[in-house]
Amino acid sequence: MRIAVLGAGYVGLVSAACFSEFGVEVRLLDSDPDRVERLSAGEMPIYEPGLEALVARNVAAGRLSFTGDLGSALEGIEAVFIAVGTPSRRGDGHADLSYVLAAAEAIGQNLGDYAVVVTKSTVPVGTGRKMAALLEKACPKGGFDIAANPEFLREGSAIEDFMRPDRVVIGTESERARSVLRALYRPLYLIETPILFTDIETAELIKYAANAFLATKITFINEIADLCEQLGADVQDVARGIGLDGRIGRKFLHVGPGFGGSCFPKDCRALLASAKAAGAKLEIVEATIAVNEERKRRMAEKIIAACGGNLEGKNLAVLGLTFKPNTDDMREAPSLEILPRLSAAGARVRAYDPEGMEEARRLLPDLFYAADPYEAMEGAFALVLLTEWNAFRALDLARVKRLLEVPLVIDLRNIYKPEEMREAGLSYVSLGRPAFLSRQEVRQ
Repeated sequence: MRIAVLGAGYVGLVSAACFSEFGVEVRLLDSDPDRVERLSAGEMPIYEPGLEALVARNVAAGRLSFTGDLGSALEGIEAVFIAVGTPSRRGDGHADLSYVLAAAEAIGQNLGDYAVVVTKSTVPVGTGRKMAALLEKACPKGGFDIAANPEFLREGSAIEDFMRPDRVVIGTESERARSVLRALYRPLYLIETPILFTDIETAELIKYAANAFLATKITFINEIADLCEQLGADVQDVARGIGLDGRIGRKFLHVGPGFGGSCFPKDCRALLASAKAAGAKLEIVEATIAVNEERKRRMAEKIIAACGGNLEGKNLAVLGLTFKPNTDDMREAPSLEILPRLSAAGARVRAYDPEGMEEARRLLPDLFYAADPYEAMEGAFALVLLTEWNAFRALDLARVKRLLEVPLVIDLRNIYKPEEMREAGLSYVSLGRPAFLSRQEVRQ
């Protein structure tokens, strides 16, 4: 079987590599010649655990190739996946479909024999119909069918999510398209993966509804954490207590400084914009967006308060810049909102992240970037844990205490247990759990 994937970004590259691991011949096309050249040379444009080895293995086997020529990419294929960006449109929150629709039109102008044209990009309801209209005008011969096949990949776990998904959603009204995509996903049938066939509109909406629900779940537990701090309860135990209920589930009940990344913020905004255009209310989604944005601002205030209310002239060590661990993605990361506020309050931020510093230097040029976690802590007034990288889960706490001017750790991911910080002689502030000071109040 032979397919093409348009767009060598996060979704396109991971999908192409994983499809080729299924034994499919995949041609990955991108309009950026530099990206195509880098991929052909074995250089990954993104960080994702296991991706470089997966790509190299399938390139060596002749199943995965890279090109900038759409005509050659489409020769002899049975399906072509559109995996280009759908960023938030400025001003109204709607998804910008210009890249998707341009890709559909270009496919129509270059498609020879029949192929299924599939959207992997996250698109609002109605996009498939718009693509079909463009293709009908442009497609010179051979015919086509439209399908929606949304991705559900978590950055940092994308390969596992593709190879062993909770489900595969395919929206199409064509039995021929179902047959092609059923054959493509056959390896997942063998491990009894649920494959849900729907109409196109339903498949498009499932992706947005899933992301909005998960974003709401994160926001809910963050608000419960705030309540725990006022009542003296422990949010970790609350999360366990409700997560063990099968109707609720344990995932996405981890407190933090607010969600970010390439999906949840823009998808919630796009879903809300689509609902308003359709005359429907999504008040829970609207509140989720507002509460999450406010949370990022309040986390900066929490850090300032923990440091005695005054950051003027103080060095702050910050570990973690990306929106989550195991990625170099800085899109809408809480650090982009929190750290400028700390700097504006007079702090000198000394930052370290295992993978995100190249992009962070572009977005936050005024920070000091350390070579490792301990260099960030040298002479710092306090330590802030902002992203839960594994490298930060087993810090030498005795060394941390020696390096800090004040033995204060502000943990916005609840990486550590309060008792181990107390035993190490460190003052400790976390989320949804009682704070404690090891010896004396933090001086201003």
